[in-house]
Amino acid sequence: MTKLWGVSYTRAEILRRVGDMRQLGGVTPFELAEGSERGVRGAWLRNAAGLELAVAAERGMGITELFYRGVPIPHLSAVGTSHPAFYDPRGTAWLRTWPVGFLTPCGLSQVGAPNSDGGEELGLHGQVFGIPARNVSWGADWQAEDYVIWMEGTLRETAVFGENLSLKRRVWMRLDEPRFWVEDTVTNHGFAPAPLMLLQHINLGFPLIDSGARLELGAPAPLGGHATTPRDAEAQAGLGDCLRFSPPQPGYREQVFYHDLTPGADGRVAVRLVNPALGIALSLRYAKAEYPIFVEWKMVGEGLYVVGLEPANCHVAGRAAERAAGTLPFLQPQEERKFTLEMEFSAGD
Repeated sequence: MTKLWGVSYTRAEILRRVGDMRQLGGVTPFELAEGSERGVRGAWLRNAAGLELAVAAERGMGITELFYRGVPIPHLSAVGTSHPAFYDPRGTAWLRTWPVGFLTPCGLSQVGAPNSDGGEELGLHGQVFGIPARNVSWGADWQAEDYVIWMEGTLRETAVFGENLSLKRRVWMRLDEPRFWVEDTVTNHGFAPAPLMLLQHINLGFPLIDSGARLELGAPAPLGGHATTPRDAEAQAGLGDCLRFSPPQPGYREQVFYHDLTPGADGRVAVRLVNPALGIALSLRYAKAEYPIFVEWKMVGEGLYVVGLEPANCHVAGRAAERAAGTLPFLQPQEERKFTLEMEFSAGD
């Protein structure tokens, strides 16, 4: 059964009531046409539970805009969704083409601060967000009694004499639920072990982030414990308030925290960002074995007022630091690894 606006229907009952399922939800492809965004392709996925999200095929299959029941959820920068022709991987130039948006994939062989590793100069957060997807497809179809709305594409991070990695991403949702999934499969097509660093940069902005919003961490039910480590002295100073958010602060400097989350019996952890005044909460659920580290990026400045929720398999000091610490993850030749994120909206308090 599918529950639409409080009433349950069978597949047959729904089909008797509509001329086209796009009346209730579906996929609408787009291509941006102005300025540095010109040529960026993607698609809007929309369902009957109030979810609308844009997947940018040209920008690493990232999710740029997202609305829940008409409320904008991510922070958007003035940069816009620039075409990858403008992408510059050197140093921190990544920031000049970063739209922020709801979900930015970071990786695949480098995450975090620019660094030099094995003679290779590595820029901020790696290459994957500057790679256009191949084999892009989308659709909406019945799977038994469920109407499923989806988009997928494949990214290839490779170089002659270098790594040969791919990431196949599928974003999907059901017609009647305010939740969706991001399923990634990373494969090493080479014949030598390759570093695998992956971080999902989820960026929440106003009005979800505002005075009174809070972050809850732990296992699915009940919320379990966690241990928090500040990245540096700046974060140490804000440790006591890392799960609470204030109005925008003049001159605020970013704070980064590493949270070690307690999984439930099923091995999954839960992260919940709730704004009681707005009445909306966003929950993330995923297997801790896939993303053992949860990074919080707190940036409550003026004009850059955003909180990053970042499941990751690494820290954000960069590949050289991970290698030196003996914690650099690797993918063996021809090995593939799967990562799944579930995200759900609900009433907040």
